[in-house]
Amino acid sequence: MTTDNAAARGLRIGTAPDSWGVWYPEHPRQIPWQRFLDEVEKAGYSWIELGPYGYLPTDPHQLEDELGARGLKLSAGTVFTGFHKGDEQWQRAWDQAVQVAGLAAAVGAEHIVVIPDMWRSDLTGEALEPRTLDAAQWDKLAAGQERLGKALLEEYGVRQQFHSHADSHIGTRGEVVRLLELTDPRYLNLCLDTGHYAYYGGDNLRLIQEHPERIGYLHLKQIDPEYRFDVLKNDVPFADSASRIMVEPPSGIPDFAPIIEAVSAIDPEIFAIVEQDMPGVDIDLPLGIATRTRQHIFGCTSFARQH
Repeated sequence: MTTDNAAARGLRIGTAPDSWGVWYPEHPRQIPWQRFLDEVEKAGYSWIELGPYGYLPTDPHQLEDELGARGLKLSAGTVFTGFHKGDEQWQRAWDQAVQVAGLAAAVGAEHIVVIPDMWRSDLTGEALEPRTLDAAQWDKLAAGQERLGKALLEEYGVRQQFHSHADSHIGTRGEVVRLLELTDPRYLNLCLDTGHYAYYGGDNLRLIQEHPERIGYLHLKQIDPEYRFDVLKNDVPFADSASRIMVEPPSGIPDFAPIIEAVSAIDPEIFAIVEQDMPGVDIDLPLGIATRTRQHIFGCTSFARQH
């Protein structure tokens, strides 16, 4: 197979505001959104995610103009859910979906990445609830996510991609597989975040091989495999360890090339979005990291494409 043929079948590589340290709609230490978009273009990416709603322009015409001026397109938006807590969580989730999915779909995105609430506060590190769910909570979580995925598809034509996450109730391999077993693939598949899955010892390639039909989207990141054990042993909150444990590729694990190639064989239209967690980072650092990361990805596999 030639490199050109491989690239034509390879995954679309993009990036996200998270790779510039953006976790909140507004924060005095975050990079201004105009500079973020300029630097994404400069780093050589064509696809981005919306990031926290309100960071980028929320008027679809303005957003489309700003993206178009830089040759960028939107792959997905993000919604946060806590369905295991009770029926009242539906309205909270749907209120977000109306905003996020409405904006994302208006500018051509086809996916919504859904992140479950963390059991530990990302601001204070305080435990907010037990780390694990009981059977009734599992049922509520699965039913809520499935209902959300069905509504997103029917109302906005976008697909739910569920993102397992450090310090959330869905993090380990067993938890991820249990969620898949409890949900309908028509309405919920995975945004497989390679770093968050490896955080709890998950084997990304094994999950891809065993559940290829449930891989709908990728977040590419690597972790420091040795520091991970310090974090887990000493119960360090993810928010406090994120900028250290999520390292610049290719210095961590997992290797990107086998993952990109395995997912490309499933569906070359799947997005692979670089998302290196760097909260509070010096705003002058991300451009260089993002540029080198893109160069690494395109240098380590021929199954990657820009558009």
